[in-house]
Amino acid sequence: MRTLPLSPTNFPDEGQVYQPEEDTFLLLQKALEEVRPDDIILEVGTGSGYIASSIPACRMVIATDISPHAVLSSRAKGVQVIRTDLTAGLCRVFTLVLFNPPYIPTLPHERLDDWLEYALDGGPDGRRTLTRFLMQVPCILAPGGRVMVLVSSLQDFKICEKLFTSFGFSFDITGSKFLEDGEELRVYLLKIV
Repeated sequence: MRTLPLSPTNFPDEGQVYQPEEDTFLLLQKALEEVRPDDIILEVGTGSGYIASSIPACRMVIATDISPHAVLSSRAKGVQVIRTDLTAGLCRVFTLVLFNPPYIPTLPHERLDDWLEYALDGGPDGRRTLTRFLMQVPCILAPGGRVMVLVSSLQDFKICEKLFTSFGFSFDITGSKFLEDGEELRVYLLKIV
């Protein structure tokens, strides 16, 4: 499997790593309700590694992230993490895949062009990375496997639900939370139809 090389430093710049926030805590809460002892779990875009390091005993937990800082930060927490773009190069299948995608709508002139941007920038409509993920994840999902993905009202729930079905997934909403600014977060459980 080909993965991107780590940066020359052995110390992550934590300012370039997405730290746990309300979206992280909601996805973890719902994932803990879904995890089975025999699961082989992949967390895509692990950031700080908070979710992957909080999963109780199961067969295996692996994480991915494109940021060298996130990889180093996650490894420091004992997470088995691969530096790659979403699921690129993964050669196994997983029974449960977790993903808190970048969802902030970002126009090209708003980009910061740093590593933290990968954790935040969802493209002009907030759905760019989610769409790429939905194209890739069926290739690494075991028969009967499940996907848990966090979606924000910034991305337009109805359009995201149409995306799920267009990629062959059924979906259920397993949890939601309203933030102080009025934004709503939802966790969707997806299964291939």
